[in-house]
Amino acid sequence: MESRPRKLLDQVRDAIRLKHYSYRTEQTYVGWIRRYIIFHGKRHPKDMGNVEVEAFLTHLAVEGHVSASTQNQALSALLFLYRTVLNQELGQLEAIRAKRSHYLPSVLTKDEVRSVLQNMSGVPELVIKVLYGSGLRLNEGLSLRIKDIDFAQRQIVVRDAKGSESRVTMLPDSLIEPLQTHLKKVRHLHQQDLEQG
Repeated sequence: MESRPRKLLDQVRDAIRLKHYSYRTEQTYVGWIRRYIIFHGKRHPKDMGNVEVEAFLTHLAVEGHVSASTQNQALSALLFLYRTVLNQELGQLEAIRAKRSHYLPSVLTKDEVRSVLQNMSGVPELVIKVLYGSGLRLNEGLSLRIKDIDFAQRQIVVRDAKGSESRVTMLPDSLIEPLQTHLKKVRHLHQQDLEQG
């Protein structure tokens, strides 16, 4: 029996995984490619090219009012689709570009951070303290494992961080005791679960 060719979005997923991109990138690229196809009435991308890509990117900037970084993200997804999956080169693109934001991001002051922490407790407070004290991104903090924390060296190994590279960051002295206390509680709970089957 003849096997059916894989669907386009499955081919995109395969190509992304082959290049070891993050799962987040895979989700984002597939989402943009799906939106692009739907925008053009579900036509297959191999039957489209520069004109359609420009129309989609212009639509995002003019009607969608997306930021420049969002439009660039969509462009990256479409370039990946055409270059890597369809083996087609797109020419020079003349889409209307979204305007870059001139706003500076707001950062909490030390007093504001202290105020937030004073209104938290338990595991969420510990997670926020680790994020703030070690400079971790949210997903990095939430995916930490005990093997990543080196109490003796006072450091945290962040595995497969952004760009699939591991890095080492500091573990503040003020977090050592709370983390060790938390680990004792978790070990005790695990032991109870084992005893109860």
